[in-house]
Amino acid sequence: MSRVCSICGKGIQFGNNVSHANNKTKKVSFPNLHMVKAVTANGGNKRIKVCAKCLKAGKVVRAVKAGK
Repeated sequence: MSRVCSICGKGIQFGNNVSHANNKTKKVSFPNLHMVKAVTANGGNKRIKVCAKCLKAGKVVRAVKAGK
């Protein structure tokens, strides 16, 4: 499965760990993704991966459970 936000497209970032001695080793940063049941454009529900920034900004409408 891909580690990409379905809304904004945020994915894995690559860089270097740099020590005090200026040694460089590879580093990988992953986005803070959550599986969310969201309402789609046609009115249905679908499980999508969404980053925490999109959830906090309200870019996703969560699906409401039937009992609540």
